Amino acid sequence: MPTFKDFPRRYHDTNGSDIESQASSSVDLEDIEKTKWYHHGGSKSFKSLISVREWRSRPSKGVDLERRRRRKALVRKLFIVLGVLGCFGIVVAITYVSFVGALISRLEPPKVSSGLQHIVDNWNEPDAAGAYKFEWRDEFSRDIVPKSCHSHNDYWRSVPTYEALAAGCVGIEADIWLTDDNELLVSHAWKSTKRERTLRSLYLDPLTNIFENRNVSTASAENKEVGVFDADPNASVVLLIDFKNDGHKIWPILLSQLQPLREKGWLTYFNGTKVVPGPLTVVGTGNTPFELVQANNTNRYVFFDAPLNDISNPSYTVENSYYASVQMSKAIGRIWFNRLTAGQVDTLKKQIKAAADKGLKSRYWDTPSWPISLRDKVWFTLTENDVGMLNVDDLISATRWNWNWCVIAGFTLCGKS
Repeated sequence: MPTFKDFPRRYHDTNGSDIESQASSSVDLEDIEKTKWYHHGGSKSFKSLISVREWRSRPSKGVDLERRRRRKALVRKLFIVLGVLGCFGIVVAITYVSFVGALISRLEPPKVSSGLQHIVDNWNEPDAAGAYKFEWRDEFSRDIVPKSCHSHNDYWRSVPTYEALAAGCVGIEADIWLTDDNELLVSHAWKSTKRERTLRSLYLDPLTNIFENRNVSTASAENKEVGVFDADPNASVVLLIDFKNDGHKIWPILLSQLQPLREKGWLTYFNGTKVVPGPLTVVGTGNTPFELVQANNTNRYVFFDAPLNDISNPSYTVENSYYASVQMSKAIGRIWFNRLTAGQVDTLKKQIKAAADKGLKSRYWDTPSWPISLRDKVWFTLTENDVGMLNVDDLISATRWNWNWCVIAGFTLCGKS
């Protein structure tokens, strides 16, 4: 069978010239087809194409550099502004702190130097031997002006009795619990009672010591020449005793512990005709049995804390009661938006006047203590309407600070937070 030999293919170009075969050509057909992409449309070389691209990219790089320069300049300006504001803020803060410090230094009440303050500074808890004993100083109540304020829950203070008297508050308070061996322990709750903290060690013995050393005038004296406070010898210290458990069992034990003070003529008493004021007035509250208070018709030396919200009740008179008290929220309701409403103020005025008309001292307990601005508004409202006794927790703020300057520039200068 005949075979066909490969023969060289010849191509005829447009000019009629022959082109060598694929085998003998320096560039074969496949290579020509592969390289057509960069010859299409003209005969520009690769280098010329690169140069065009470089030329096209030059404007965008210039724009980016300009943007970077502007951004850096903006950042620099921002840092400068922040630096200036920071320095200004530091200056303002230093000025503010200096201003507040100057106000505190200017408005803070001066330290009191008295025998009472000396006791407060050196007082120790009572022990098995009894109440804290101290060296008596003649300037006991120097520069202390007595005020109609009540040291609420006085036994919670670092120094019961003496701290309230040193601040000028004439009212003090003790919650008492009767034990199985007929001792009266002082505490708000039974679980926190301590054997050494008794009514005698915290209150009766210290008051007895004061009365003896000052040689105070007795209740029978028409004009008191000497009292607890030099500034007002007629000011009577009011001991409010809150009966926490069985009032009928506590009653005879309390009378027996008060009897030595009664025999020395120091207690305010009702003699069947009139009330005779003494340097110490004892008032019962809590579970104090009102019927037992009334029973002592001719020798009554424990008075009752009448309910202020029931002051119209004819049972409560100046002969058997001394305080007329009520929880503030029960008297006027909840205080909203940091202010007393006109209706609430009107209710307070009526209750205070009703108690005063009976000869009783009105007292509101559980008054707001925070925020300080509200506390001060309530204090202002009560005192401006002649409340009988201002119930307070913060003794120093109540007695030594000017309430108008307690909150300055948003900063609380007085008051416990």
